Amino acid sequence: MIKEYYSYYESELGTVEIITSDDSVLSIMFVEEKKEETEKPEILKEALVQIKEYFEGNRKEFHLKIDFVGTDFQKKVWNELLNIPYGQVVSYKDIAVRIGNEKAVRAVGTTNGKNKISIVVPCHRVIGSNGKLTGYAGGVHRKDWLLNHEKKSSN
Repeated sequence: MIKEYYSYYESELGTVEIITSDDSVLSIMFVEEKKEETEKPEILKEALVQIKEYFEGNRKEFHLKIDFVGTDFQKKVWNELLNIPYGQVVSYKDIAVRIGNEKAVRAVGTTNGKNKISIVVPCHRVIGSNGKLTGYAGGVHRKDWLLNHEKKSSN
């Protein structure tokens, strides 16, 4: 069993929980309650620094080892999300086309919602084909804030 380490960053949007193993990021999610913090391996310390820099508007790319847990399809989608440039948005259909399965729009949406490494794996940059913000595990208000934050910081 993989040992997990926990820490928290207090952002303008609420508490961000970061969970890592000894050498990779396992989860970055908005949470309502904190668990007891653990010791911090280097990867956790670095993730905290990079999340802080992101919220300060000073980081546009993350350089963290990620450990995706999911099906091959899910991993394909999550890896494609990493290719969405900072401050830009794409549709669920765009992602489906990029992974070579144009008809998988709904499955892409479902997979997007199961992303456990928010912000770093930028599921917030995926919107509906009609240009509307659609669901976000952290709440649509957070998705809206993150997109506006990136627009402001990319100028």
